[in-house]
Amino acid sequence: MNKRVTVLGGGNTAFSIAAKLSLDGYEVLLWEHPAFAWTIEPLRERLTIHLEGNSVTGAAILAGVTTNVRQAAAWSDWLVCSVPSYAHKPFAELFAKELKAGQILMLLPGNLGTLEFAEVLRRAGAPACILAESDTAPYVCRKITSDRVVIWGVVPALGVGIFPSEHTPESLEPIARLFPGAVAYTDVLKAGLSALNPIVHPPGVLLNAGRVERSRGDFYFYEEGVTPGVVTVIEALDRERLALGAAYGIELKPVAEGFANAGFGPRGDLWSVINGSLMLTALRAPGQLNTRWLTEDLPYGLATWTALAEPLGVGMPVARSLITLGSALLCRDFGSECRDLEALGIEGLTPESLFRYLTTGVRS
Repeated sequence: MNKRVTVLGGGNTAFSIAAKLSLDGYEVLLWEHPAFAWTIEPLRERLTIHLEGNSVTGAAILAGVTTNVRQAAAWSDWLVCSVPSYAHKPFAELFAKELKAGQILMLLPGNLGTLEFAEVLRRAGAPACILAESDTAPYVCRKITSDRVVIWGVVPALGVGIFPSEHTPESLEPIARLFPGAVAYTDVLKAGLSALNPIVHPPGVLLNAGRVERSRGDFYFYEEGVTPGVVTVIEALDRERLALGAAYGIELKPVAEGFANAGFGPRGDLWSVINGSLMLTALRAPGQLNTRWLTEDLPYGLATWTALAEPLGVGMPVARSLITLGSALLCRDFGSECRDLEALGIEGLTPESLFRYLTTGVRS
């Protein structure tokens, strides 16, 4: 593996990934969508992101920043993308004609975005590249100014699914060089159903809606907002996710175990994991209700899961209630906005044909 990496995005995690990989010795080209070029403009002159926190720290010098898709795709065989799930399709459409066979593009996290990405590439007649997605972001981090980020914690065992999964053995080793400790799921469906954010963010925000509005997010989300009552709702939602996985023959880890495995906190029940986490308890709540913790985690998390549940007759009343409540709160229809089975390219597939597709990348 060479030392060149292309990082896609301009938000908290993309900047943090670019800075940390640069300080780890990689030549990093940071690309952002032309519509959001303002996010990388402050870096054009000095190409420097200042990294603070509990990981490697210092002034990270990037190889370059760009909005040129062809330049970004040609820079490296490794493209690491950390953007909200609703940006996956626009990014895929831009890169479809530029990606080369054999390149690996990672979505951190994915929320099954690899399948939507693959469908966009298929429809565009693009060469088959390898897609990967993680179950969570690799760092607990924030961009605190236009050229400064802080990483409070690094996920020590990032769960990663590969599409097609038959390429997992040769793909995981180089992924683990970028993100040490990365471990493989059997496929991207298990990775997507193991996502942590859709389980905790919607209940936490919706049940703290008044406090978010009143304080504009001036409280610690996990330490103060995820109370025992909120934990009870999260665990009820999680039982629905576990049942969905079981219907597809997938054994998923309960949310408390997932948080502990990711290194967020000590083992125990969910309350103990969260309140014993130095990373999570440092996070403030979102400053408004119109946050990606709803606008992403409802349509691209819970609503996608309910779409997967429907053909198999799996009831998910708590998930549907949260989708309904969030839609009413923000005057949107997250059920119709969701990343559905057609967008994922798996509409009409039986479970057997679905898993063949996840393995080979070929619909049959």
